[in-house]
Amino acid sequence: MLKTEYKRIVVKIGSSLIYTKNSKIDYAFFKALSEQVYALIKAKKEIILVSSGAIALGMSILRMASRPKDLSTLQATAAIGQHALMQLYQRFFKDKGLNCAQLLLTWEDFDNRKRYLNAKNTLLTLFKLGAIPIINENDTVSTEEIKFGDNDRLCALVANLISADLLIILSDVDGLLDKDKKIIRQVNQITPFIKSLCRPTNKKTCIGGMVTKIEAANITTDAGIPCLIANGRYKDIIILATKEPESVLGTLFLPKKTPLTGFKRWLAFGAKPKGKIIVDEGAKNALLNKKSLLSVGIVACEGNFEAGDVVSVFDKQSQEFARGKISVSSKNLEKVKGRRFDKEIIHCDNLVIL
Repeated sequence: MLKTEYKRIVVKIGSSLIYTKNSKIDYAFFKALSEQVYALIKAKKEIILVSSGAIALGMSILRMASRPKDLSTLQATAAIGQHALMQLYQRFFKDKGLNCAQLLLTWEDFDNRKRYLNAKNTLLTLFKLGAIPIINENDTVSTEEIKFGDNDRLCALVANLISADLLIILSDVDGLLDKDKKIIRQVNQITPFIKSLCRPTNKKTCIGGMVTKIEAANITTDAGIPCLIANGRYKDIIILATKEPESVLGTLFLPKKTPLTGFKRWLAFGAKPKGKIIVDEGAKNALLNKKSLLSVGIVACEGNFEAGDVVSVFDKQSQEFARGKISVSSKNLEKVKGRRFDKEIIHCDNLVIL
């Protein structure tokens, strides 16, 4: 069931929107975007922009033909481009009397529960101050261990973080296409068939493509947040989407009727698992029936983790079906797995079924 009003909205801006077909900065897009955001702020909406484009702008400034392969060059390119990206936003938003706020995040900011809540409080305070948070991955310091991989995942995590009413993912495509190249207007459930329709991007300045957009939609719909994938070049697309997203040309992913709560959202999508536990069929059935995980049902464990870390729970068919906050270290778990132990390994309150 969709809401009748969308107050808190996260909008993801894809790199492809920043440039015209002639590879020039699309100033008309920034102007149109600032006008839409201004209108929404006047209407008492709360808007967050998750913007790609730092690496693309850095490549343009440095006259690079293709995305750098080595990490240090990629980070340096991002550092140059991020400054230019914020200057663009500042220039057009200032003309509307709006203040911008830059937030650069890595997965560590979501993985650590305290930092996660601090980021949330910062964003909520920026809303009160009437500023527009503009978020990007901190590509200048991100390594493989702490990267999101793409801003589609980041925008979904941000939507989860602030309990958004709607996530809008904008790029230069109209939505998810079926096998006949027609737009699928509405998706009730993300099935293997829906995933099979996705293709990665082949653009030199971008990563991700429709594959990562579907993954983002999966995260938000699990949390009860609808997700719209649409073309950012359509006139007033954001304003129209916030009024009636089901009528906009694009693909709307409907939220689940029983969404995850705040802490379990973090367990499922914010925290990065530090290890892996494999359980037998009896333990899996118990977890699916809202029971706690006991040591007797654990077949094996992988990775080095401490008590209090988040771990993935797999069945014997190698399918991940749950995540939870573990009460013992990997070293101690090796000693008690498959045996009876007087302590719950993962309490049901600290477990989420995926």
